[in-house]
Amino acid sequence: MTRNAKINALLLLAVATLAVLPLALGLGDHKEEPFAGADGEAETAITELEPDYEPWFSPLYEPPSGEIESGLFALQAAVGAGVLAYYFGVRRGRRQGAERAPRQEPVPGTGPDADSGRPGEAVSPGPRA
Repeated sequence: MTRNAKINALLLLAVATLAVLPLALGLGDHKEEPFAGADGEAETAITELEPDYEPWFSPLYEPPSGEIESGLFALQAAVGAGVLAYYFGVRRGRRQGAERAPRQEPVPGTGPDADSGRPGEAVSPGPRA
C-alpha cells in the first residue's frame, strides 16, 4: 500500500468515526431534535435570554418544509463542491500542461512563426490596397 493510499484510508476512517461516534455515544438523546443544527440552537438560546427580541431581518424565501430546506442546502453544498473541483482541476491541468510543454517539440507549420514566409510554404497574399 502506497503512502497516499494509507493517508486516504486514515482520513476516511477519521470521517467515518466522526459521523458514527455521536450516534453510538447517544449524544443529543436528551433533546427533542438531537441533530437539528446551529440555527435552531441559537434561536432557542436567544429567546431564553431575551424573550422580547425581534430579528433585524427576515429571510427572502422561507421553504414550506424542513425537507425542502435540507434539499436546498445540499444543492448549495453540491454546487460549491463542483465549483471548487472545477477550479482545482483546471489548476492541475494547467500545471501538468506547463510541465509537459518544454518536453514537446512544436509541429511544423504551427506556432508563432507559421506565416513567416519560409521557402516551400504557402503564404497568403494579404489585403490589397
